[in-house]
Amino acid sequence: MIRIAAVGDIHMSPDNEGSLRPAFETLPDCADVLLLAGDLTRHGTAEEARVVAREIKDLAVPVVAVLGNHDHHDDQPDLVTEILRDAGAHVLEGEATVVGNGETLIGVAGTKGFGGGFVGRCAGEFGEPIMKEFVRYSRHRAETLRTALEELGKRECDVRIALTHFSPVADTLVGEPPEIYPFLGSYLLAEAIDTAGADLAVHGHAHSGTEHGRTSGGVRVRNVAQPVIGGAFHVYCLPGRDGAAPGAGPASATASSPA
Repeated sequence: MIRIAAVGDIHMSPDNEGSLRPAFETLPDCADVLLLAGDLTRHGTAEEARVVAREIKDLAVPVVAVLGNHDHHDDQPDLVTEILRDAGAHVLEGEATVVGNGETLIGVAGTKGFGGGFVGRCAGEFGEPIMKEFVRYSRHRAETLRTALEELGKRECDVRIALTHFSPVADTLVGEPPEIYPFLGSYLLAEAIDTAGADLAVHGHAHSGTEHGRTSGGVRVRNVAQPVIGGAFHVYCLPGRDGAAPGAGPASATASSPA
C-alpha cells in the first residue's frame, strides 16, 4: 500500500510555532509523503512562511504543497513559495511532481483552485467584466490542474493525486452554510480531475465541512482541513502496483484508513 499523509489549514504563525513538528517527525513510520492543502499561514507573511518552513524542513518524507487564500493575503505568494521551496517542499501551482523512494512513485498535480460553485448553482462567465474575470480565473486554475494530471498520466507513477485548496465537490462542504459554497470550491476542478483521471483528490479550506466525498466520475475526495480531521494529519492508503504495505503502522497523530 501507498500511504498518503495530508493536512490543510494549519494557519501557522509565531504563536503556534513547533506545534506540528513532533507529529511530523513520526511520518517515516506511517507515510510515504506529506501533502499540505493550502492555508499554511494566517496572513501570508514572510515571517509566517518561515514558521511553516521550520516545521517541515529536513523531514524524512517528501513534502508537496499548494497555497491557499490566506497564503495570498499579504500579496506575497511568490515569496511564500520561495521560502517553502528553500525548506525542501515541492510547491505546486498548475504543476506536477513525482516523489518517492525509487520503488514507489507518487505523482501529485496541484493548484490552489478557486471558487464559483457547483453544477446548478454556479457563477457564469457573463455580465460585468469583474464577474467574467472571476469565472475565467477559476476556469484557468482547473485547466492547469487537468494539464498537470495529464502530464502525470504519461509518466510512470504508482498513483496520481490531485492536490487543491478549494474543493472540487459539494460533498465535502456539508456542514458549511450553503450560502458560501460558491466561495469554497468549483465543479470545474472536479471536471478536470474526472477528465484527466486521478486516484485521490485532497483539499482543505472548508473548516466546518465533511471529510469524505466523491466526484461524479467516482474519484475519492478528502477534505483534510485541520479542523475537520482533528489532528496533525490523516493518512490515506492507496493500493500500489505490487500491493505491498511498506513501513510500520500509523502514528498516534494520524487516522489511517483506505482512501
